[in-house]
Amino acid sequence: MGWFDAALFALLAVLGVAVPLSGDGYLLGLAFNLALWIALTQSWSILSATTGYVSLGHVVFYGLGSYVLVLTVGSLPVPLAIVLAGVAAAVFALVVGLPVLRVRGPYFVILTFGLAELVKHLVVQIEAALGQYSRLLFGMPDLPYLYWWMFGLAVAATAAAVAVRRSRFGRGLLAIRENEEAAETVGVPVNRLKLLAFAASAAVPGAVGALAQMRTGYFEPGQAFDPVVSFSIVTMAVVGGSDQARGPILGAAAFLLLSELLWSSLPQLYMIILGVLLIVFVLFIPQGLAGLLTPPGRRR
Repeated sequence: MGWFDAALFALLAVLGVAVPLSGDGYLLGLAFNLALWIALTQSWSILSATTGYVSLGHVVFYGLGSYVLVLTVGSLPVPLAIVLAGVAAAVFALVVGLPVLRVRGPYFVILTFGLAELVKHLVVQIEAALGQYSRLLFGMPDLPYLYWWMFGLAVAATAAAVAVRRSRFGRGLLAIRENEEAAETVGVPVNRLKLLAFAASAAVPGAVGALAQMRTGYFEPGQAFDPVVSFSIVTMAVVGGSDQARGPILGAAAFLLLSELLWSSLPQLYMIILGVLLIVFVLFIPQGLAGLLTPPGRRR
């Protein structure tokens, strides 16, 4: 980790701790959303940035976490419900991981997107059978309490992304990205590493979904499993640069700023700008904002 990364993480940690002390509700809500997107994008990078298996279904873990929270609210203490949401998402990833991770490239992208849509419609059918088409949640914790949890998840996801990149586990995942057949030939346990990375990338969004659900106080399957969440995660990772741990932070901050400036007044223009930025970064700046801030001699 270079001095820039250390300084960035330290600054964010200080600001993250200071925001609740300001007493500004708007600023706290903004920080909550920033931590949410950092946690989601960092968790996505654990699998997709290291192995090259680009997932468009990350929202399935987010939505499952939301639904687990809805089903357990009032019957479990809040901390336990949040942990259970993360565990349920990780277990789901382990169950579906082996068949899903058998395909690669565009087939994996399409399959993960389809999996998220399948689970969404299953939840819709379950809710319809229960006579529930939307749910209001009452008695949820206040924003400062939820913020500390979300801030902790953002820190944990960032630390996990850094640890994976510096570990033998991460080097195995990078070998898969470079050449999966060659990695398997030299003894890398390809299937096991991919499955573990898939499960690890699922736990954080499960917990994030539970926290986001408590923040909104309203559950509707179409909203909880909205594919825009997955598209936003991928866009933030691409624009920020997912090969470095600071990339998702920069991407999330840039898009949160863009959202605050344009979403409320020009939502259609916001989506157009998102698409244009994604195209520009994919074609001309593949290393993202993190690559632009790296000295030329240290760029890969």
